[in-house]
Amino acid sequence: MTDHASPSVDKSPRPILSVVDGISMLVGIVVGIGIFKTPQIVAANVGSEATFLAVWLLGGAITLVGALVYAELGSAHPNTGGEYHFLDKAFGRTTSLMFAWARLTVIQTGAIAAVAFVFGDYAQRILSLGDWGSAIYASLAILIFTLINLFGTPKGRGVQLFFSALTILGVSTIALAGILHDGAPPQQPAASTAPSGAVGLAMVLILLTYGGWNETAYLSAELKNPRRNLPRVLLFGIAVITVLYVLINLAYLNVLGLEGLRQSDAVAADAMARVLGDGGSAFLALAICVAALSTLNGTIFTGARLYYSLGRDLPLIGPLGTWQTERNAPVNAIIAQSAIALALVLLGAATRTGFQTIVEYTAPVFWFFLLLVGLAALILRTPGARSGEVFRVPFYPAAPLIFSLTCAYLLYSSVVYTGTGALLGVGVLLLGLPVVLADRAGGVFRAITRP
Repeated sequence: MTDHASPSVDKSPRPILSVVDGISMLVGIVVGIGIFKTPQIVAANVGSEATFLAVWLLGGAITLVGALVYAELGSAHPNTGGEYHFLDKAFGRTTSLMFAWARLTVIQTGAIAAVAFVFGDYAQRILSLGDWGSAIYASLAILIFTLINLFGTPKGRGVQLFFSALTILGVSTIALAGILHDGAPPQQPAASTAPSGAVGLAMVLILLTYGGWNETAYLSAELKNPRRNLPRVLLFGIAVITVLYVLINLAYLNVLGLEGLRQSDAVAADAMARVLGDGGSAFLALAICVAALSTLNGTIFTGARLYYSLGRDLPLIGPLGTWQTERNAPVNAIIAQSAIALALVLLGAATRTGFQTIVEYTAPVFWFFLLLVGLAALILRTPGARSGEVFRVPFYPAAPLIFSLTCAYLLYSSVVYTGTGALLGVGVLLLGLPVVLADRAGGVFRAITRP
């Protein structure tokens, strides 16, 4: 652990991230494996090609509403703790500590493990390491990117720019190849009526595919001029992601048609096989590996910032709240986060359905606390703020209300449609109650005994 007495240790992160750095972090985190896995399920739940494209645009619009809410919160209350800080100001220490516990043990570490498994699954296709190859690749990826981020913010930022650029290039190449492909789809779209409520299910999947943008809240203390630049990062980042998603879905439709999309078990693989032949599947596996690594690095980078903030608030885990000035990074927090993520990789390997188990584990807890952040935006609005002093979300209070209702619906859906992994995640969340109660009791004791 880092020595508190060391001259290289400080408690204040330096604002060195530019708007481009923030956008690369956002795009790299969001544009991961979802866009290669969910379009066929969405196609099965809509009635026409126009509706198929419309729901992807609608997903981008709803995500933009959430980004605007976060832009106001991050602009008005910049802090490395991100959502932890927002919830503390809106609901108090008990709620924020429960969120911190959830993020440390379920949300963030679960996301790291899930993305690592996706990388492992596709790396295994390129070079098999045997029956446990996926878990081995996942563990190695976490260890390597933990090491990179231990070298400090400049290194993590540089790696993120590189992998985000490769991700955008890979997705754009797939989209362009599909859009320019002039072969007729193997089957013409058949008239179909989606079942009642199917479009709602499609939106759940689409919004999950857009998920991860909220991680930018943890960059606010390291972003240059966050009051001005955080809204720019969110708005431009979501715009880039929406364009990429619409283009690649246009490519899928052009190559396979809507009916072909519905019948495909691996839409991206089938589309690339038709466009690029035998080399298509290899290129796709490589593109997904790059996208997964981009998400992994960004998630490790942002997630450790909460561990650092929590370490500053709780004396019991005080070593996590140290910041190395020379590296401009919370080194101890990065190590602790990755250790928990590696434990979850072992859990996923033991179940033999790693990715699915981790997604079920995280979903209900994630959407519950995102709902609370939406409500926090209503509570923390400061009517007296001068114009231009902070970013103000337009169409208030409609925007935070729409965001909160969306989160409530996704919370309901994640409980209804997930399995035993969700129960495990909720159980781990409840295990945090004794930790929170002990902290509260300690606070009362300190107040009583204070001279």
